[in-house]
Amino acid sequence: MNRRIKLIWDFKGPAAAKTAEHHEKHLKEFIAMEALSLKITGHQHLHEMHSLAFMVVEEPHMISVRDALKPHRGELYEE
Repeated sequence: MNRRIKLIWDFKGPAAAKTAEHHEKHLKEFIAMEALSLKITGHQHLHEMHSLAFMVVEEPHMISVRDALKPHRGELYEE
């Protein structure tokens, strides 16, 4: 089984929470357009001025998705 990579976009400032929620919608659209097998996305509000949006991809797709969407960082995804 392939490892799964969580690609993360960080948003900071007073509008971070709304921006992260909105960004997740675009990630879902990308998944549908590219017919990716995993459909794991989300957003988290870490504190008042920092939120993030994320999507999870299979390791073989990570490079192409990373190059297309330019996440700020990534990490191994574990359920």
